[in-house]
Amino acid sequence: RSRHRRVWLHRGVMRHKHHLLLPEVGGQGQQRLSTAKVVVIGAGGLGCPILQYLAAAGIGSLTIVDGDTVELSNLQRQTLYTEDDLGRSKAETAAARLSALNSEIEIKAVPSMFDGTDTSLLQGADLVVEGIDRIAGRHTINRACLAAQVPLLSSAASRFEGQVGLFRPGHPTSACYACLVPEGASEEGLCDRDGVLGPVVGMVGSLAANEAIKFLCGIKPTLEGALLVADLRQGTVRRLALNRDPGCGVCNF
Repeated sequence: RSRHRRVWLHRGVMRHKHHLLLPEVGGQGQQRLSTAKVVVIGAGGLGCPILQYLAAAGIGSLTIVDGDTVELSNLQRQTLYTEDDLGRSKAETAAARLSALNSEIEIKAVPSMFDGTDTSLLQGADLVVEGIDRIAGRHTINRACLAAQVPLLSSAASRFEGQVGLFRPGHPTSACYACLVPEGASEEGLCDRDGVLGPVVGMVGSLAANEAIKFLCGIKPTLEGALLVADLRQGTVRRLALNRDPGCGVCNF
């Protein structure tokens, strides 16, 4: 048993040595990642890089929620899937790929759309990360996170642009997603309608994964009270102030 533990520890050090070398992460930060529970809603263009980097980082428990199946049009940007996966569940296929990447973490696939009714999915979660493509769905996730008091990292991308924001229920100065986009707003920036350049979702998803890891490790500054906005046609990433809306009817109750 002692020998197996030494082997396991050695594998962990070797796997994560580049994190351990960072003073902002180190052994304490990596331990936080290894015990973190993260729910990722959406395993599409944004979800693929988010999931890949979180699994590679050693997040202890990953739950993947997505009711879609792989389609040919997905392969232009959803890098976890291949032509052999056409027609298969995204959540289950992603879980299998990530288990091959890192067999030492717990991965759960939920092959259904999140509608806010199964609150058990969020119980005990340290962070919810969403990368879906519908505003109405983001509002459902926002309300569920507010009810469960779980931080939400939201990401979106379309055409050449994307954004990432962190919303922390219970913090008096933190906005919620409805402070940014009011409920009932028209659907804009749909990839199926407006298109998206493949690498854009990769870069925005990577920004989201970076912020998730920073948040879980306790690396400052976090995105609380701010929004990252990327214009990858112009090659710019800006950090904008995001304040709580005193008139928001969702988080001000």
